[in-house]
Amino acid sequence: MTEEFHRIRRLPPYVFAEVNKAKAAARARGEDIIDLGMGNPDTPTPPHIVQKLVETVSDPRAHRYSVSRGIPGLRRALAGYYERRFNVKLDPETEVIATLGSKEGLANLASAITSPGDTILVPNPSYPIHQFGFIIAGASVRSIPATPDDEMLEALDRAVRHSVPKPTALIVNFPSNPTAYLADLDFYRKLVAFARKHEIWILSDLAYAEIYFGDKVPPSILEVPGAKDIAVEFTSLSKTYSMAGWRMGFAAGNPKLISALTRIKSYLDYGAFTPIQVAAVAALSGPQDCVAEIRDIYRKRRDVLIQGLHAAGWDVPSPEGSMFAWAPIPEPFRELGSVGFSKLLLREAGVAVAPGLGFGEHGEGFVRIGLVENTQRLRQACRSIRHFMTEHGGLAPTSQQAAPLPDEQPAHS
Repeated sequence: MTEEFHRIRRLPPYVFAEVNKAKAAARARGEDIIDLGMGNPDTPTPPHIVQKLVETVSDPRAHRYSVSRGIPGLRRALAGYYERRFNVKLDPETEVIATLGSKEGLANLASAITSPGDTILVPNPSYPIHQFGFIIAGASVRSIPATPDDEMLEALDRAVRHSVPKPTALIVNFPSNPTAYLADLDFYRKLVAFARKHEIWILSDLAYAEIYFGDKVPPSILEVPGAKDIAVEFTSLSKTYSMAGWRMGFAAGNPKLISALTRIKSYLDYGAFTPIQVAAVAALSGPQDCVAEIRDIYRKRRDVLIQGLHAAGWDVPSPEGSMFAWAPIPEPFRELGSVGFSKLLLREAGVAVAPGLGFGEHGEGFVRIGLVENTQRLRQACRSIRHFMTEHGGLAPTSQQAAPLPDEQPAHS
């Protein structure tokens, strides 16, 4: 009775626990911690979406059990979004299902399609559920490079030739969490051709589809002809409409995969609360100005953060998309590792970040920094980091130190 349960034994210690513990202790001492460690949107949900929730929740009929796969109007709204945004036609009855966020959908589909011992290909580093959803389901995970380029395609080819049994599924996530990489449609074409040739399922996580900052607009893998033969794609309202706590997501694509997810969910839940689903229809089908406004807020935050970190002597690449910066640990601190550096930064600068090791062993040497505070707080974080770097001899050359910060923005930005 003292032995750990089998599936729990397969899960490693929670890498973020040490930083979270230190963060809680600092707050208990009354310290002001700027928390950039969790991808938790802080901007308000657009008013028309909230109003639809309030309107619907006052109807007592909406308080009964809902529909596990999503009410018909919601599935039609998601299909409408795909046609507007990607020029992809979906059958709301057979190619769309609503989920309790994309994370729940990914984990339940992993359980639905996985046999013990299956080999699953997962980018490393990547969002933890991408590998642990399948590990919990009994699969073996093989890591591949996380970059959307020939390096990943060559690794996929080696994996097919040298894995026993042959891989059954592949996870991709662009714009990527944590690395912020973006893929283009040409890469997806190569990926789909490879997967069709080798009969491998593709699970695409497109949760950050609308958080991008330049002319490179994230495509959907379902735009590729023939993709629906082997691919399903997960999307979410969490970041697009600042609805993270609402837990509203979707899977769309291959009918066989959608059917498998539908069946397993029918045993596990009754779907999201109906008023939330109705409000989600308002989000997808209503005015979309709010999406561009939210994107602009993240762009302004990105500019303030990256320029401020450069001025502090920390050379961090500017992300093209997502709500994160993927930051290499500065040279003077690399021997600490990502967990040690995160704890030191928290203790001495009052800034919390996520250690890269939590996203896979190839995330070591990096930390993930979330754009989840307003520009005023981000400037404060950069000043604290600059002082921290100065104290430890990690300050950049004068030309970088003198880099001006962008003009002040309103506190909500």
